[in-house]
Amino acid sequence: MFDWWTHFRQTQPTAHALLVLAIVGAGGLALGSVRLRGLSLGVAGTLFVGLVLGHFGWGLDSEVRAFVQEFGLILFVYTIGMQVGPGLMDSLRRQGTDLNTGAALVVALGAAVAVGLGLWWGFHAGAVAGIFAGATTNTPALGAAQEALRAVHQPDPAALALPAMAYAVTYPFGIVGIILAMLVLRSWHRIDLEEERRRFEEDQRAGQESLTYLNVELRNPNLDGLTVRQLPGIEKLGVVISRLRKAGQREVQIARADTVLNVGDVMVVVGRPKAVQQFRMIVGRPSEEDLTRVEGPITYARVVVTNRECVGKSLRQLALNHRFGVTVTRLTRADVEVPVTADLRLQYGDMLRLVGTREDLARAAQLLGNAVEELNHTRLVPIFVGIALGILAGSLSLRLGSMPAPVRLGLAGGPLLVAIVLSRVGRLGPLVWYMPVNANLLLRELGIVLFLACVGLRAGEHFEESLRGMEGWSWMAAGAVVTSLPLLAVGTWLRRVRRMNYLSICGLLAGSMTDPPALAFAQSFCRSEAPAVAYSTVYPLTMILRIVLAQLIVLLWPG
Repeated sequence: MFDWWTHFRQTQPTAHALLVLAIVGAGGLALGSVRLRGLSLGVAGTLFVGLVLGHFGWGLDSEVRAFVQEFGLILFVYTIGMQVGPGLMDSLRRQGTDLNTGAALVVALGAAVAVGLGLWWGFHAGAVAGIFAGATTNTPALGAAQEALRAVHQPDPAALALPAMAYAVTYPFGIVGIILAMLVLRSWHRIDLEEERRRFEEDQRAGQESLTYLNVELRNPNLDGLTVRQLPGIEKLGVVISRLRKAGQREVQIARADTVLNVGDVMVVVGRPKAVQQFRMIVGRPSEEDLTRVEGPITYARVVVTNRECVGKSLRQLALNHRFGVTVTRLTRADVEVPVTADLRLQYGDMLRLVGTREDLARAAQLLGNAVEELNHTRLVPIFVGIALGILAGSLSLRLGSMPAPVRLGLAGGPLLVAIVLSRVGRLGPLVWYMPVNANLLLRELGIVLFLACVGLRAGEHFEESLRGMEGWSWMAAGAVVTSLPLLAVGTWLRRVRRMNYLSICGLLAGSMTDPPALAFAQSFCRSEAPAVAYSTVYPLTMILRIVLAQLIVLLWPG
């Protein structure tokens, strides 16, 4: 059997690699589905199966493994960026300071603990930098430390090998330790995940009241003879007049921007509850008549934006009211109602509520697309273009001061940030950056399974060798402290002092370690997008801090 396996690996390396990855993926997901006291490893089970099989010689060729690992990582972070991009700015406005402060504390405390333990146990600067990088699962920090070490110990090959050796020993617990920290924090603070999800959804809806409507009769004589466009406060308050019945008439009509209003006219005003009431105080008084229930040619329709020519254009540019005689009263984006203003730019998949006659609504729907089946179509060209742009962005280097090695976002940061930007832009030329939910989930799961399988196989190959001798065990012990102490300390402070939602804390902890596997576990464990939002919020600052601190440890190490 062993001879057959060796022959198979040598004669059919491609088939061998695919078979190993399939076995590790299937076995890891099966292990991750096993629940013990209500908990499961989830996708992280792939890492442990990879460790075991890698230890028993089921490794891959280094070049094949490196390609599959990085490709899987790119798929994972790119789809995360596409998912969280549209709502990321709102998260930054609401809690960006708290999230980034917490992440910076995790990074700084981890560096302080690594340096303190290194001085206490007499470690070499290269080993300390490797422990700092491995315990926090940050490969770019390892590369930066190695560059700095070459500048200090260029002729010493033994010193140059220390960071990678310490990194290999501490990396496995770095991944597992973050997951354990999340579970420990949940146990310490008696977290109810259902309650946390409910709180997060309430916080997301805070300041995003559902739209309402009110029938208002014009009684202000100062407004008699003005057009709808000229009404004071209509744009500032973000309200829309959808229907109108002129005084003395029975027919309900559409309110155009140039429609002249007179005292006694009744109109339907749509907007946020507070804005609608403020507008009513300016215009007149509530009417007992409900124009939305009056039978006639005026009706409404929900229309989905699927015409790429409309993506990125504002409602003012489309001029639906003038061209088709319909009024946009509501817009729903990612299950959130957005106030309708003339300068609001449409995104692919937006759902508009239009008011008008059936004929006018049909013509407006034809312009906007309204092809619901298109929402389930996965466009591969934008995905590949986005990944290519992400790789280029990740390869760009930035030199900070006298640092011997440049700072790069790498293949984890570049695709993530590019996906966030593209998901908010929506369209560039003929390319529309929209990904159906099912396609996003598939690519994300495939990417993280491939990544974890390769990480486990690589770590399993040399794990036993790295632990031979007391120094290897000392590195592992130090790495465990560097991993766990900052996470538990900052996580407890965020929960007890800052009262942060546990779901966001999980994403913050994963982001502070720039650790995609921990993020994957947090999302499957919490069953919410909250960890991904927090992860993306803190990732850029965390990556830069870890790269800079890894180099400072080497450059400023005494002796």
